[in-house]
Amino acid sequence: MKVLIVLTSHDELGNTGKKTGFWLEELAAPYYTFKDAGAEIVLASPKGGQPPLDPKSNEPDFKTDATRRFEADADANAQLADTVRLDSVSQADFDTVFYPGGHGPLWDLPEDRHSVALIEAFIAAGKPVALVCHAPGVLRDVKTAEGTPLVQGRKVTGFTNTEEAGVGLTEVVPFLVEDMLKAAGGHYSKGPDWGSCVVTDGLLITGQNPASSAETAAVLLRTVASAAA
Repeated sequence: MKVLIVLTSHDELGNTGKKTGFWLEELAAPYYTFKDAGAEIVLASPKGGQPPLDPKSNEPDFKTDATRRFEADADANAQLADTVRLDSVSQADFDTVFYPGGHGPLWDLPEDRHSVALIEAFIAAGKPVALVCHAPGVLRDVKTAEGTPLVQGRKVTGFTNTEEAGVGLTEVVPFLVEDMLKAAGGHYSKGPDWGSCVVTDGLLITGQNPASSAETAAVLLRTVASAAA
């Protein structure tokens, strides 16, 4: 099995002067869920090279067994430092794609035409797509073959408005994931704030927050296996 993981290249947290990027747990937990299942993993980002890490995700309170394992993994860090450019990858070369969150993806990936086309190509090819936390916001401009929003009429989840308020960034982010998914016609649901919640609708798998990362990846693996059966 070959898995593509798409990370953000955006590192500015709006006009706050602070840095953002991808959330480490949301990369590390899925990375090892896939790796331990024997998958081949390719990391990509719009600009290629080293993607920006949200510095807050590496603070002691947010470290997990998976993040500590990743930090100590020389091969994983070498791979992260040399992500391939997003415009160089094709869905034909992969079985599935996974998008970690962090606030960074809200700025660059929703309007990245390569990301939009890639997700549309995976769905059209009958291959599952999974996104966690803020990453479901990347689906904003993704359409079906019929030209309707991909999330329209589909069961979805993503970072909640109350979780965004909890981290004090409601007025900083370019849009709220929960509001966007609802506006696009998604059947949005959520679990308790900061608890794991994963929603599956056919080939589309979404996770609510960092705590949902490992479960989202595990559901994705099962969905890939079912699709191949």
